[in-house]
Amino acid sequence: MSGTGRFSIARLPHIEFGCGAIRQLPGIAARYGRRMLIVTGARSFTQGDAWPGLQRGLREQGLEYELVAVDGEPSPALVDDIVSTHADADFDVVAGVGGGSALDAAKAVAGLLRTRRSVMEHLEGVGPELRYMGPAVPLIAAPTTAGTGSEATKNAVLSTQGERGFKKSFRDEELVPRYALVDPDLLATCPKEVIAANGMDALTQLMESYVSLRANPFTDALCLEGLAAVRDGLLPFFNNNEASARERMAFASLVSGVCLAQTGLGAVHGLASPLGAFFPIPHGVVCGTLVAVATRTNVETMLARDSANPALGKYGRMAEVLCRRQPSSPQAACAELVDFLTEWTEQLNLPRMSNFGISSESLDRVIAHARGSSMKTNPIVLSDEELKALLLDRL
Repeated sequence: MSGTGRFSIARLPHIEFGCGAIRQLPGIAARYGRRMLIVTGARSFTQGDAWPGLQRGLREQGLEYELVAVDGEPSPALVDDIVSTHADADFDVVAGVGGGSALDAAKAVAGLLRTRRSVMEHLEGVGPELRYMGPAVPLIAAPTTAGTGSEATKNAVLSTQGERGFKKSFRDEELVPRYALVDPDLLATCPKEVIAANGMDALTQLMESYVSLRANPFTDALCLEGLAAVRDGLLPFFNNNEASARERMAFASLVSGVCLAQTGLGAVHGLASPLGAFFPIPHGVVCGTLVAVATRTNVETMLARDSANPALGKYGRMAEVLCRRQPSSPQAACAELVDFLTEWTEQLNLPRMSNFGISSESLDRVIAHARGSSMKTNPIVLSDEELKALLLDRL
């Protein structure tokens, strides 16, 4: 068991996990009132098999609802527009049903419908960073992808893309969903490229949470269970869309959200923020394409500068879980882990960053904006030169 025996666990949602969990949404929503705003992705959920049954359930509970669709990663402008359009509707509850982008938008909207403030007033690292005082509209979150774990976290990630872009969080415990309905059946229609990118996001979140400077015995146990679920679930989900694999990946994604909310993340997510802000590269693709080389960089740097770092032993434990064998030495374990991650990156067809217009000339600007909260919990401080070498490896 790691740590000194003292830790704290922040607020989590009431979790309902299992096939068919989405059918509980109408009954749960009715506990809060009769008017509901549903925030979904652009197309997939309302065109899927679960939507007609959910509509029937809403009618049976006497619920009135309005739909808002979020296409792509949500921006502050989108959130402010939804809030201004619907603030007078007096919604009793918000439901977010979709991938991480839809859930993040739903969190931000639920947090602002009653305060009517611009989300720009609360974003970390942007604007005045005013303390959020609430109240938030109760939120129910139901993920339709397996990767972000947004249903279990307190942060809504919003982005503006381009030359002056940013990717920042609106973060407060009042934004944690009251309920997380994690239904593996909702993953059945995920495209293969979404399965790959989101699955590698969940894997990266579990790995970075496990070696985070804020890791604790509670999160360590969950991370190892989550990693075993990814090991057994991701490739069968990607290759054959197996029902049991969908269940494993829904669990892994949920656990990754629970853990990152308590521990913070690491170098991959530190770099993902500016990369996603400046270039049209999906978040999960960043994680999938960087996790192997970032792991190698962390390990090599610790061996060279901090050989007593306890994270080295943790990388060895992850190698045992993911590779299903006990390597002969810590160095061998870390090498096998990097080989394993590299092989998965290739099997899942994760593209290189140059496919998204990222060049060597742009990396200094990325690194200059990569020192946010995720980088602060990486197990060792990486220099700008080390980060640049890491990025160059995946151009």
